[in-house]
Amino acid sequence: MSFLLGFINSLPSAISQGLIWGIMAIGVYITYKILDVADLTVDGSLCTGGATCIILIVSGKPIWFALLCAIIVGAIAGLVTGLFITKFGIPAILAGILTQLALYSINLHIMGFNTSSFSKSNLPVSVDKYNLIVSSRYVRELSLRNPMFVILIFVVLTIAILYWFFGTELGSSIRATGANVQMARAQGINTDKTKVIGLVISNSIVAFSGALLSQYQGFSDINMGRGSIVIGLAAVIIGEVIFSKVFKNFALKLSACVIGAIVYYAVIQFVLKLGLSTDDLKLLTAVVVAIFLAIPYWKSKYSKGGK
Repeated sequence: MSFLLGFINSLPSAISQGLIWGIMAIGVYITYKILDVADLTVDGSLCTGGATCIILIVSGKPIWFALLCAIIVGAIAGLVTGLFITKFGIPAILAGILTQLALYSINLHIMGFNTSSFSKSNLPVSVDKYNLIVSSRYVRELSLRNPMFVILIFVVLTIAILYWFFGTELGSSIRATGANVQMARAQGINTDKTKVIGLVISNSIVAFSGALLSQYQGFSDINMGRGSIVIGLAAVIIGEVIFSKVFKNFALKLSACVIGAIVYYAVIQFVLKLGLSTDDLKLLTAVVVAIFLAIPYWKSKYSKGGK
């Protein structure tokens, strides 16, 4: 009984984190599913968004300005990766690694801005001192300060904007590029341009998620983005496995990513309550992703064997 109560008490936190990482998963969905590009930039751009947001908040800048700047720096990170791919001819996975590597140093300097060392690995921000949009302190309150309400609004707005954008001519061109790059070129689409734009949009969303995450947890940290691509993929894959036959609409597919992130964090909380050490979380994540990746294969193999 105590185990069940402990798990239920942990659900508000799991849902809030799932919503934040769900926004990040939407960014991963754009590259992984729409562009068909393996982009590892997100491990760096998530931290870049968080670091930029927090340094501007502690410097006295308005929250909206800090969020906007986080989105812009994320877009720049995506732009760099896109140029590496299209102008330098670097394979996508290596381009993402290069940008991610460069962002590690950049993030240190962002958090160390205006300090004597000019670099810092961790930057705290207190909800008592600054007017943060979201904070884990209020996660169990039944009020408008509860981060779930605010993050849910951002999730809905993100999905609505992307649903509109990918219905435009430019958005359709990006989707066509990911579906069949040769056919897209034959239709007169500048595929280099659409790839770059797709990466820019993806990483701006990831950086926005990082800005929310850093406020929620009360600090930005140089390692906060490490392994985030795996969590993003986990959310995308879980959502796809569970809802692929039900969610056909593009907006619903994006929603499935968010639900997948919530399911992922609920599973993490459940396993932690069973007594798993936090040191094993990366191992658990790898196992969860591997299982959900294998489910479609097992399904197809079983159906073929049945025939």
